Amino acid sequence: MASFEETFTQPKTTVPKKSSGIIGYDVPEGVDIRGRYDPEFSKILTRGALQFVTDLQREFRNHIKYAMECRREAKMRYNNGGLPGFDPTTKYIREGEWVCAPVPQAVADRRVEITGPVDRKMVIDALNSRAKVFMADFEDALSPSWENLMRGHINLRDAVNRTITFHDQARNKVYKQNDQTAKLFVRPRGWHLPEAHIFIDGEPATGCLVDFGLYFFHNYANFRKTQGEGSGPFFYLPKMEHSREARIWNNVFERAEKWVRIEKGSIRATALIETLPAVFQMNEILYELRDHSVGLNCGRWDYIFSYIKTFQGHPDRLLPDRTQVGMAQHFMRSYSDLLIHTCHKRGVHAMGGMAAHIPIRDDPAANEAALELVRKDKLREVTAGHDGTWVTHPGLVPACMEVFTNNMGNSPNQIHSMKRQDASILDEEDLLQRPRGVCTLECLRLNTRVGIQYLAAWLAGLGCVPLYNFMEEAAAAEISRVQNWQWLNYGVELDGDGVGVKVNLHLFGRVVEDEMARIEREVGKEKFKKGMYKVACKLFTGQCTAPILDDFMTLDAYNNIVIHHPIGSSRL
Repeated sequence: MASFEETFTQPKTTVPKKSSGIIGYDVPEGVDIRGRYDPEFSKILTRGALQFVTDLQREFRNHIKYAMECRREAKMRYNNGGLPGFDPTTKYIREGEWVCAPVPQAVADRRVEITGPVDRKMVIDALNSRAKVFMADFEDALSPSWENLMRGHINLRDAVNRTITFHDQARNKVYKQNDQTAKLFVRPRGWHLPEAHIFIDGEPATGCLVDFGLYFFHNYANFRKTQGEGSGPFFYLPKMEHSREARIWNNVFERAEKWVRIEKGSIRATALIETLPAVFQMNEILYELRDHSVGLNCGRWDYIFSYIKTFQGHPDRLLPDRTQVGMAQHFMRSYSDLLIHTCHKRGVHAMGGMAAHIPIRDDPAANEAALELVRKDKLREVTAGHDGTWVTHPGLVPACMEVFTNNMGNSPNQIHSMKRQDASILDEEDLLQRPRGVCTLECLRLNTRVGIQYLAAWLAGLGCVPLYNFMEEAAAAEISRVQNWQWLNYGVELDGDGVGVKVNLHLFGRVVEDEMARIEREVGKEKFKKGMYKVACKLFTGQCTAPILDDFMTLDAYNNIVIHHPIGSSRL
């Protein structure tokens, strides 16, 4: 498969000059905007903002390339039989008596956080949800089309400035921010993702530097005056695998603080521990970010995805049905417990995992049963020592808030009251214990159905998709893809539902055919015909049957949503 440099490196497009009668983006030397021109977008893509992003790109691109090369080398070791583990050379960090900078008062209480894309109405609903924090997502909950990205930055700018409104014309209702809102965190994309609508010095910009740079440049001052109470802005950092990647983020933060002349340590971030290699680097990640950290988060769905991907070359580590891989599995519980111990030892938040349920409005009994499962999960988290949790729907906020408040009382967190010293003895064997369970044809079908429908929505511009009473993000489709690939690659026997057959290409082909027919019945023929289901099916099945497992489904699919506009289409 061609690299992004090969795919997107095209003849240099000269940026239109206003003096020629053409209106285009005013860009610094070496910058080429290949996305559609829009006068509203130009208020985000100002020369100053683009210069800031360009400076970050030029300063850190070689560090990023080195970190990605280290990922590839680690992947080769794992594929050749190696296992991830604690690094003996950083034992002094794990055993050292150091703590992170004190948590700012503005984000001391994070007992319920809501996540979602940077869609305008979603931003308003999430800020008004009564959650303590809203994580606005440029990553797994967003399909990174040019339109979505630029409008997302407009929406966040308006939210920080408290001018955001949304007119629902169908209901003739205007939505706006309440006086009291959730604290805003922003999650940029991971290090591996490019931004192919912006070229800097002839190559695609790094997606997360674009996300961070544009948001920070336009919002740091107003955010610090209002939401940050003198600190911030606040961020979530995804998909890291090693502390060297955290070191890059720390240097980016210090560079940004110095550039706008704010105090070192003003920017604060929570790192998601959502890859298997990162669980062995939690102390090191916090150490690198110690002036800027406000904790770690259990990104448990991506963690399951990463478990399969890390062990793709290990036929003795096959994952059972995804529905059986919950927090009761020893390796998952060990990951959560060690994260709590590590965070509290270092004086920062230990955030729990996602509750992806959405209200079932037409079935009260089923809705209450689902809510009860959520309550039990959150009770497990708070009693284990987590300081807060994630939800994807405002309807879950009250139930989760009640569970945490009933157990934490008036304390904003459990950083100093739940040290979990018992978890200090957890070792590599605990964190790598093979999951137990069975494999079923129903899981193969569900994986296929969810993966194709999510990818179809993603290609159509939606990154957060309601499917079967869950709000699914990219992680759900990634689990579907890599588990199907693993089962196909190793000919797994479906021993859990009496089928007793082995997964092979013939069986998978029949499953795909059946599930496409089911999707058509469920969504209706008209929507199926107009949608991206056939394109998604081709992409998804191609990745499930590929001889080599791709690192990320969205990297391949990204080619389908990148639209480059020539000079002529950049006119008013």
